[in-house]
Amino acid sequence: MTEPRVIEVFSDYVCPWCYLGSARVARLQKEHGVQVKFVHFPLHPETPAEGKSLEALFAGRGYDIPKMQAQMRARMAAEGLPYGDRKMTFNSRLAQELASWAVSQPGGESIHDALFRAYFVDGKNIGDAEVLVEISKQLGLNEAQAREVIQKRTHKAAVDADWEKSRQYGVTGVPTYVVGDRGVVGAQPYETLEELIK
Repeated sequence: MTEPRVIEVFSDYVCPWCYLGSARVARLQKEHGVQVKFVHFPLHPETPAEGKSLEALFAGRGYDIPKMQAQMRARMAAEGLPYGDRKMTFNSRLAQELASWAVSQPGGESIHDALFRAYFVDGKNIGDAEVLVEISKQLGLNEAQAREVIQKRTHKAAVDADWEKSRQYGVTGVPTYVVGDRGVVGAQPYETLEELIK
């Protein structure tokens, strides 16, 4: 019995390319039985608790945000993913700490998809403790434990370790996919990820 291949996915819940890539990673799991290990990455760690508009986030870069959104919506649709009308970015640090705990619970793996959808589809502030507790509850996770994870920051060290691992690996953009000593950066086509695990 061979051990399943492990693919490390460096990712952040406010990264649209990570959300897009999640559909391809799910397909890898289904078709090749790979084991996925999420490594949390700080994409915009300076985002304030109340969030920041996309206009402010991309200020001075000359982006046409409505056009960007339309292109992203089309890409998501091609992968079968819903995509709302994103206007804000939020601080994802608490969401990462919650997810770090959730994956240790029965059925907790579904937290990744739930956080992506709460943000990209429903436009929720995934930096808000009450929003996070509600998401946990909907997944059938223990509400009191979820609240404790967020209030007492019991998984702060685990996420700090992930951020440190990102620095050690030299990861500067997400998603980044690593298998053994090989890696690829960006929302790669499914075939590229398949090559990586082979």
